[in-house]
Amino acid sequence: MNTAAHRFIVGDQVAISYRTFGDASGGNASGRPPVVLQHGFASSGAQNWMAAGLVDALVAEGRQVIVVDARGHGESDKPHDSASYGESRMARDLVELFDSLDLTEVDLVGYSMGAIVSLLTAVHDNRIRRLVVGGVGAGVVDLGGVDTRVIDQRALADALRADDPATVTDPAARRFRLFADASDNDRLALAAQAEAVNTEPIAFEQISVQIAVVIAGVDDDLANRPEVLAKRLSATLIRVPGDHLGAVRNPEFRTALLDALR
Repeated sequence: MNTAAHRFIVGDQVAISYRTFGDASGGNASGRPPVVLQHGFASSGAQNWMAAGLVDALVAEGRQVIVVDARGHGESDKPHDSASYGESRMARDLVELFDSLDLTEVDLVGYSMGAIVSLLTAVHDNRIRRLVVGGVGAGVVDLGGVDTRVIDQRALADALRADDPATVTDPAARRFRLFADASDNDRLALAAQAEAVNTEPIAFEQISVQIAVVIAGVDDDLANRPEVLAKRLSATLIRVPGDHLGAVRNPEFRTALLDALR
């Protein structure tokens, strides 16, 4: 599947890239809104969702799908200053995308960083019908975002800026540095995001969706105690095989996602 990317300019003049798949009229006729997919840190829409076969699976069910590249990732602009980043800013990007496409209702799916972005979007935007978040757990409730008890963001930023990955000694930071290198990312843009992660409490009481689902890999150290998040979100919790980078590619994740959106 190869659909050309579209770009639009958000309020701070950063260009955000997105791709659309499927037939919009088919989804609307069945009363199902577009599915918006927001990827994780150091990934992209193509890598997180398309390569895993999740876009194909959703389109096969008659859904229109919108795959977004977060700022600093994929084909979106990649400023290098941390003031341009943070999941709250990425959430505003999604709201501006919904506005630009005249979307009145969406099903929103986010993984890892994208899950935090999706939760923050749902706090401020009531157009979200169903919300599915994966790759996160109690850290989102306790710390407002990525579980910094597992991966220190200062260490991660330093690892991303290091000239030689062999000099990175922090195991978690090294794992993401190697992933970033393998994905041919702009490491300075990723380092800027690592320094700007959300640490403010998320206003879960302001999230109002018809259905919420949390999907977590059983070996995902960044999704520790996902039942804490599921309880706070009044969501269904589904556990699937895999660690943080592998769970989203597991067939059981695909099944859980499709079931959640049916």
